[in-house]
Amino acid sequence: MLDVSARDEVRSARFPHPAAFWLGAAACVIGVALHFPIYYSARAMGYRMAGMRPDPAMIAGMALIVAGLAACSYGLIPTGANAVKKKAAAIKIGVLDDAPLRWQHIALLLVMAIAITIDVMKPTTLSFVAPGMAKEYGLKSATNPHGHLPVSWLPLAGISGTVLGSFVWGWLGDRIGRRASIILAGLLFTTTGICGAMPGFSWNLLMCFLMGIGVGGLLPIAFTLMAETIPARHRGWLLVLIGGDVAGAYVITSWLAGALIPHYSWRIMWLIGVPTGLVVIALSQWIPDSPRYLLAIGRRAAAEQIMKRYGAAIISDEHRELPPAEDRIHDSFRQILARPFLGSSIAITALAIGAGLVTFGFQLWIPTNLQHLGFTAVHSAYIVRNAALIGLPVTVVVACLYGFWSAKKTIVLLSALTALALSVFVIGGNALSHNHLLLGFLLVLPLSGISSLVAVLSAYASEIYPTRVRSRGSGFAAGMTKAGGVLIIAVVVAAATIPSIALTALIGAIPLLLGLVIFWRTGLETRQRRLEEITRYELGTSTPVS
Repeated sequence: MLDVSARDEVRSARFPHPAAFWLGAAACVIGVALHFPIYYSARAMGYRMAGMRPDPAMIAGMALIVAGLAACSYGLIPTGANAVKKKAAAIKIGVLDDAPLRWQHIALLLVMAIAITIDVMKPTTLSFVAPGMAKEYGLKSATNPHGHLPVSWLPLAGISGTVLGSFVWGWLGDRIGRRASIILAGLLFTTTGICGAMPGFSWNLLMCFLMGIGVGGLLPIAFTLMAETIPARHRGWLLVLIGGDVAGAYVITSWLAGALIPHYSWRIMWLIGVPTGLVVIALSQWIPDSPRYLLAIGRRAAAEQIMKRYGAAIISDEHRELPPAEDRIHDSFRQILARPFLGSSIAITALAIGAGLVTFGFQLWIPTNLQHLGFTAVHSAYIVRNAALIGLPVTVVVACLYGFWSAKKTIVLLSALTALALSVFVIGGNALSHNHLLLGFLLVLPLSGISSLVAVLSAYASEIYPTRVRSRGSGFAAGMTKAGGVLIIAVVVAAATIPSIALTALIGAIPLLLGLVIFWRTGLETRQRRLEEITRYELGTSTPVS
């Protein structure tokens, strides 16, 4: 039985200031609800809201959302989050890696799979709202070459937000905890869903940027939490399997776009963010904080209760499970780019930027380019959906290779195959549109393959950095992936035109090939190795394992 102080610590670890959080959450929900009347009022016009002005209810809703987010943030900030306790270094936490896989692990993975799917649906939605938004606001696109502003400003705002969100949430995850950071991301999902009710294009850009901040934050924190909780022998393949659900998110988004946009306009794709964000918050009751993080801030009672749930126990270790050198690790992003982690960070950066160029270059503009080639919006959405469905088994294969063959070799092989598929688009170009079946199969790797690559990079980043900066490291990897997206979208905005399928494939293939060469030379093998063992090797206190 826990004593009174221990019970208080456990409760505090979940919601440090519960009244502030729930009052803030209520304010956010009411604020969001006040945006729906203006959207519904435009139903007779096909939900076209261009030229309309925000009504008093919408303005009041915005004020409630701002106040609610501030209250929720205060409600989630734990006492003593500023200091990492060095005494945690004398606690043996490796037993988490030795624990058997229990149903609690499976439940956590299922919850994280749902959260990651919802998270990835946000940036994939950009592909399907762009054509409709370009038409409503008269923006320049492949189907409307005479528009006044490039529609590319929308994904540029959204993906720029994800870069910032990856770094901010990486910092938050190490300061206020993994669970609290995930809940905050869910709140942003819910509140920024009002993007669908924004009348003006400039308001859409602002809300899309804010939405991107939340999207960029959840994925690296989810990987960090799973890496610190799942036993070592199952960690690799399960992380990739769950993270590879990017393809599943693309399937869901494309299906929703084909089914809903013809009836409710492109705006409905943003409004869907309101209920899906609430799902993330509701699922938080099954999301524990990381025992490793709780030990690192000195919350032993809370960590002990969570570890017991997962079949592990805390053991004081006089010989120290963590090497003495880890005491000198700085709790900052500078540590990510300093020795002994510099080589790994360079390797991750190279591949992440290449993956980002494919994801937000080739992949982002596929629906628009298909429409430019003569396909209808619904048909192009279903072509993408079918390719993503065909590619779902790719995720399973990649997960098994990563977990049971070699983490390093899997990343290299997947990068090479994706680059090869892209080269076929470079050679074939628009002519591939004449063969629908061939086009669908060729899209499998650029959609599912690159999604799996992003998943394995996220898993890899969550394994190679120590507990004190693991969340920052995961955020760094995610940020670099999105930085590649910002780069390619900025080029599109500057050129004021969307590049062809062949050009976007070429832009993605070249850095991907360069990245895999760098990774092959500097990457570290992590397959089925305990997190502390990986850290010891990087700090020079153990030998590598092949």
